[in-house]
Amino acid sequence: MDRTKSDGVFDAKTDLSRLLERVSKGETIRINRRGINIAKLIPPYLGEKEESDQLVQQIREIRKRAILGKISIRELIDEGRRH
Repeated sequence: MDRTKSDGVFDAKTDLSRLLERVSKGETIRINRRGINIAKLIPPYLGEKEESDQLVQQIREIRKRAILGKISIRELIDEGRRH
């Protein structure tokens, strides 16, 4: 079930408490100005999930670019344990 609704900037300014109540019940609210989305109110657990998913993706991208040369991950771990 899609729980995303859109509201205009005017509604957000004049009725923020009502919007926050809806968000606290699991709804995602997009705020738009002249038909263009400019903000999104989301329940905290959704935001945390998105943030962690983005972080995992960023780590994977960094790992793809990491060049170790002739040394293996295991050798790096073992070297780190010696110090």
